[in-house]
Amino acid sequence: MTMARRAALVFALLLVFSAIGPAPARDLIVGVASVVDGDTIEIHGQRIRLFGIDAPESSQLCVRPTGERWYCGQRASFALADRIGHATVSCQPRDFDRYGRVVAVCFKGNEDLNRWMVASGWAAAYKQYSLDYVAEEVGARRSRINIWSGEFEMPWDWRLQHRRRKSNGPK
Repeated sequence: MTMARRAALVFALLLVFSAIGPAPARDLIVGVASVVDGDTIEIHGQRIRLFGIDAPESSQLCVRPTGERWYCGQRASFALADRIGHATVSCQPRDFDRYGRVVAVCFKGNEDLNRWMVASGWAAAYKQYSLDYVAEEVGARRSRINIWSGEFEMPWDWRLQHRRRKSNGPK
């Protein structure tokens, strides 16, 4: 194929894709966020799942070294809400999840909020989908902070158990 034909093909493809427009999952989402839970926010009515992390569910309990049970999922949500405050958040979409939510890396200014949640011990690196935050999880585990301070069930395991209980009824 000649250089001229390649250039014409590239130009034609650019015209087609510019007519279609960019994929909606790639458009930056910017606004004041409200926290749904420790790994989900909402901006302008759009739910956004934080990419590469998994925080305990709001009703999930963790156990402190003293044996005291505490609502670690609820506390993770509060920590994220406190970190965001009333600041503008910008999210870079990566994908959609099976519930149709945008999956994104979100920032407050230049701070990666997904990274902050894992580094602060409020979420685990969701290694099934990404290895981006594994080092932060290792640091939080070593420091034994927040969810890593005692015992807890990984959020993905906790959800699986609770779905089974709901579908099988009380035992």
